[in-house]
Amino acid sequence: MYHTTSPTETGSGHTAQGQRHPIGIYLKVWLMLFFLSTMSYLVDYFHLEGLLRWSLILLFMALKAGLIAAVFMHMRWERLALVYTIFLPPLVLLVLIGLMATEADYIFQLREFFFTTLSG
Repeated sequence: MYHTTSPTETGSGHTAQGQRHPIGIYLKVWLMLFFLSTMSYLVDYFHLEGLLRWSLILLFMALKAGLIAAVFMHMRWERLALVYTIFLPPLVLLVLIGLMATEADYIFQLREFFFTTLSG
């Protein structure tokens, strides 16, 4: 996963231990980000529309954000509690937004039904 360097002497007499990540990980992530960006561009290039278009755009966006957070923000090497602290609240918000959208559609259809029956 990662390589630790040997402890080195700092100016204050304490030892400091760092970690070094191989450059290959970053190159793979850059290639994946380039690939996902290309796929996102192709969604527009092929003129996809409707739910398929927005689903693909959001999927590619979430994958790119996850890669960036995992590798470039070093979340991949953090403790699981910290990862949950960062990623769990947005996921809960997405679930709540989905529930609100479902309820909004229900209310809209219910109002449309009653307004058409009362007026006609």
